[in-house]
Amino acid sequence: MAGLLEGKRLLVTGVLTDTSMAFHVARLAQEQGATVVLSSFGRQMRITEVIARRLPQPAPVVQLDVSSADDLAALAGRTTEHLGEGAKLDGVVHSIGFAPQAVMGDGFLSAEWNDVSTALQVSAFSLQSLVVACRPLLAPGAGVVGLTFDASLAWPVYGWMGVAKAAFESVSRYLARELGGEGVRCNLVAAGPVRTTAAKAIPGFEAFESVWSERAPLAWDVKDPVPPAQACVALLSDWFPKTTGEIVHVDGGVHAVGA
Repeated sequence: MAGLLEGKRLLVTGVLTDTSMAFHVARLAQEQGATVVLSSFGRQMRITEVIARRLPQPAPVVQLDVSSADDLAALAGRTTEHLGEGAKLDGVVHSIGFAPQAVMGDGFLSAEWNDVSTALQVSAFSLQSLVVACRPLLAPGAGVVGLTFDASLAWPVYGWMGVAKAAFESVSRYLARELGGEGVRCNLVAAGPVRTTAAKAIPGFEAFESVWSERAPLAWDVKDPVPPAQACVALLSDWFPKTTGEIVHVDGGVHAVGA
């Protein structure tokens, strides 16, 4: 029986450790028949290259700093080197986020624009940047999937990263509108808290952990990145051909219930 992503070609960003959601998206995608290219940048490249060898099939890694115009301009060519001339991308996974420590925790009111603008560029505008850079390669029916943390509420300690995620979610809707005519879908997965490297960088992140496990109707394991990754793979497949601009919550149901 063919896998959900049989014959598809994907670019997956944000793989830094084998506990990350992006790693498990790449792993599951390969298991479902996809060819996967990863991206990384700077000093993280070497780490990503090591982690890439832990996938079912070792995946190539291309240089991409989403805040670099040169890297964005070169992305299509770098990806094609590994996929083959004339090959198209059937999916792109955005798993990129960063905010300076000064704008998280208790820093919302004291935040300065230079730090806030960094958070917005890397964590929100980068979705548009990434998709535009990949646009020459996107096949009709291609899926773009991003990972978010429900930005419909103001969360403790999340600060300006929460604002960036709200912008990220809006960017996804506008991309869905702009690219629908080309048959390109753009959707997000709003995951519950998972104990990843990115999460550990959020001061006070542990405050989410006990609350989530108590409130989730389906229970929640902060050590398990697989359920959100499974949702990403499903959205990248042909089983959601008319779904775009959507946010799929994979949080154990917390978004749907009160206190």
